[in-house]
Formats: sequence, C-alpha cells, structure tokens
Amino acid sequence: MPPAPGKKLLGVTVHPTNYSAAVEAIVDAAKAKRALSCTALAVHGVMTGALHPLHRARLNTFDLVTPDGQPVRWALNWLHHAGLRDRVYGPFLTHHLCQRAASEGLRLFFYGSDEATLTALKRELLKEMPNLQIAGTRASRFRRATEAEWLDDAQAIRAAQPDIVFCGLGCPRQETWVYEMREYINAPLIAVGAAFPFLARRLAMAPRVMQQIGLEWLFRLGREPLRLWRRYLLLNPLFVFGILLQKCGRRFGARDEKNAVVPAERWS
Repeated sequence: MPPAPGKKLLGVTVHPTNYSAAVEAIVDAAKAKRALSCTALAVHGVMTGALHPLHRARLNTFDLVTPDGQPVRWALNWLHHAGLRDRVYGPFLTHHLCQRAASEGLRLFFYGSDEATLTALKRELLKEMPNLQIAGTRASRFRRATEAEWLDDAQAIRAAQPDIVFCGLGCPRQETWVYEMREYINAPLIAVGAAFPFLARRLAMAPRVMQQIGLEWLFRLGREPLRLWRRYLLLNPLFVFGILLQKCGRRFGARDEKNAVVPAERWS
C-alpha cells in the first residue's frame, strides 16, 4: 500500500511521501514478490497527465507516485497541507533502493537507456556497492516494440528473477511501460527518469543548491536547450497557472474520457 493517500494535482494522483516511506513500500513489495507500479513525477510528468486524459488514466492506477520535483512538493504542501520537507527525486530514490538492495540481497534489473550507459551504471554502482546483485539489464530500442519483442522483454526479465525492476525510458514512455509490463512481472516496477545516466556519471546533476530552490530545470535547460526548451518554457508556466486555478476551485486540463479504453503502446 502507498505510504500515504494520494492527493490530486491537476487531476493526477501524487502521494505525499518521503524517501524512507517510499523505500519501505517498494522493498516490502519486493520481498512479497508482489507487483507494484511506481514513478517519480516532476512538473513535466504531472503536466503530461493533466493534458492527456488517457495517460492520466494510466498514472492514476499507479500504486505510488512520488513528488520528484520541488514545484510538485510545493504544490502538495500549498494545496493539501502535506508538510513535505523534501521531494522524492527519481535518481536519489534509485540510489537509496540500490543501497537497501545491497544490504538485503535483493536482485535488481535495469531496463532502458543505451548499452554504454548501462555498462557505466553497473560499473559505478558496483564500485560503491560491491555486494549489489544486478540480475540483468536491457537497453532501449528507442521505438515501439512489436508484440513479439515485448513478450521477449517480459520473458527475459522474468527469467532473470529480479526483486526490483527500474525503467529509464523517459516520461511518458517509462510510465506507459510500467503500466503495461506490471501484468507480466511480479515485482516492483519503478520509472526513474534520467537516473541511469546520472548515476552512471554520464550526465551532470544540477548543483544541490539549484535542486533545493527548484531551479534544476534551468540547469538542465542550459545543458540541453534544443531538447528541453518546450518542456520547461511552456509546461512550467502552465503548471503554475493550473495550480492557481486549482487553489481557486477551478479545473485545469482535459477532462476524463468516460469508459475510455487505454490503448497498448508497447514503448521499448
């Protein structure tokens, strides 16, 4: 069960949790061999759900959605008096889970990114945690998978017998992957964004001060302006506007589609 009941931000359920509670929920599910769907949502992730009702339907079935970005944490505190003192950032959550897995002998699987990043990720994690058990890895195809490829991925993950599976395909593909793969894997599936290249030391994190004051987006925009400008310069102001509307009791974003069937997308 989630550490705390979820709260709505622009129609998307986010759980007001902390690292300790999130790790315990995931580890408990891992030890019980129980499926659990989890993602860490920053502003981009929340807005993707707010603007796209079918994706919001996926997100609102997740067992645990953590406040990845400081603005998401601030919104939970302002709208729902959550009293959160910190966010639950995907890369840090991944690192905490790896530390716990190393101490308790839990087996991990990493799905997504490219082979070079996965190789570097294994090297860096094992350098810090020699006892860590990495059951397997599989790189992204950077496209949708065929049904045969999808089933092959599911079989490969099951054969590795992981206790926890991390997915790093980027938002919203990774959340779609977790939503669809959880029917095949009896283990926690955690969507963790850019955790793989960050922990592999192939992508620089924002300075801690910028992270704490909610300006990580500015650091990343400066590093990858062509890829990220739409995400930050358009969605960030929309998020603030939507939160203000919600505070005033008004609705923001596309309405739910009644009886809508969420299509399989099979991102890989």
